[in-house]
Amino acid sequence: MIRSMTAFGAARAESPEGTLTLEFRSVNSRFLDVNFRLPDDLRMLEGMIREKLGQTLARGKVDIRVNYSRAKAESVKTLDPAYVTAVAEQLASARRHIPDVAAPQLGELLKGSGADDQAVTPETWTAMCAQAMEQALADFQANREREGERLAQIMLGCADGIAGIVDEVELVLPQLLSEHQQKLAAKLHDALQAACPGGFAQISGAELSARIAQETSLFSLRIDVAEELARLRSHLGELRLLLTTGGAAAKGKDQTAKGKPGSLGKRLDFLFQEMNREANTLGSKAGSLSVTQAAIDLKLLIEQLREQTQNIE
Repeated sequence: MIRSMTAFGAARAESPEGTLTLEFRSVNSRFLDVNFRLPDDLRMLEGMIREKLGQTLARGKVDIRVNYSRAKAESVKTLDPAYVTAVAEQLASARRHIPDVAAPQLGELLKGSGADDQAVTPETWTAMCAQAMEQALADFQANREREGERLAQIMLGCADGIAGIVDEVELVLPQLLSEHQQKLAAKLHDALQAACPGGFAQISGAELSARIAQETSLFSLRIDVAEELARLRSHLGELRLLLTTGGAAAKGKDQTAKGKPGSLGKRLDFLFQEMNREANTLGSKAGSLSVTQAAIDLKLLIEQLREQTQNIE
């Protein structure tokens, strides 16, 4: 399955403790780059999220945002007597030195009292994060696969365009040889007439035909692009295989040093480098303006393919 590196996924988990929301946002990157935006109270979740993400993604720049809100207490908050006594003692002590120190407001006392404060319990929020992460990753992966399918269809369209150009070049090559032969015969005729009027009477048809055949053969060798066209067709076959199977058929060929399958995006990028090399050779061997234009069109389509593959994992 082809997956894009550009995607978004989000989920929400609820419990009596409160609500937790988790978001994944990713863009393309050569390597796996994970950035967290977590409240300080939930920093303990970073390791779990990073480990799970590393098992799912191969590369991409991923921003992870986690937010939470505690459930509001239904009962009226009460003051901790011990806390009030401590505040009163401190206030009396302060007034012995500064008599006009104001007494704290009731709201301040309620806020400072720890009697009913809800502490963040790691076990509860970790379980909620695991639940939200499972849903968010499923949404995230589905988003990546949908975008990857769209990219694959665009790239297959470019591949069809390249195949059409290769077919046109193959069809025009015999015509180029025929036109060159006719031009060469005309040039030889004009040159001989200019150097020695009536000189054709002194040259046999066999000699003239042999000379034209020799020059035509040299020209055909110079513009021979059959090997380049054959390699382009081979690369197109590999491209279609990778796009339709998601690289599954190539896993045995592309292994990293650790034995894991290589990135499909990187494999495609290398393939396009090879295709671009063949297009450059085709342009350098062009024997006509039409073949030159075909080489330019090939390079444009290959560049479009390379741009699209930048978003494939």
